[in-house]
Amino acid sequence: MSRAKSILDTMTIHVSFRVVKRGGRKEMQLPEGAAQARKPDNTLIKALARAFRWKRLLETGEFATIAELAEHEGIAAPYLTRTMRLAQLAPDVVEAILDGRQPRHLTLEALRQPLPEAWDAQKRMLAVDQGCLNPE
Repeated sequence: MSRAKSILDTMTIHVSFRVVKRGGRKEMQLPEGAAQARKPDNTLIKALARAFRWKRLLETGEFATIAELAEHEGIAAPYLTRTMRLAQLAPDVVEAILDGRQPRHLTLEALRQPLPEAWDAQKRMLAVDQGCLNPE
């Protein structure tokens, strides 16, 4: 009866990465060009949901002013106003965020800055290219 030889060799794999803070939590970021699975950014999705909800509440007349809505929500009116800008995003940008296909640099803070009304101008300003918006 012969006994199989055990393999004692080990393999070490080195992967370059850095830890970055995104949405109040730490995330591992691989170097550019490295294939990585995309996942939806819950912070952006939550902000989008709030923006569209607040827009609906104002449009339906449930609240007459942003100040009234902000007081009801228990937040500062400027925060509400900046976050509501997300309700004016181009539909394909919103879809990309919901699918987790937005570029890594597209953070909530970037989206809360003043944005152009024209959707093409928004995409240029946010440096969102069609490659990241189209499903793979």
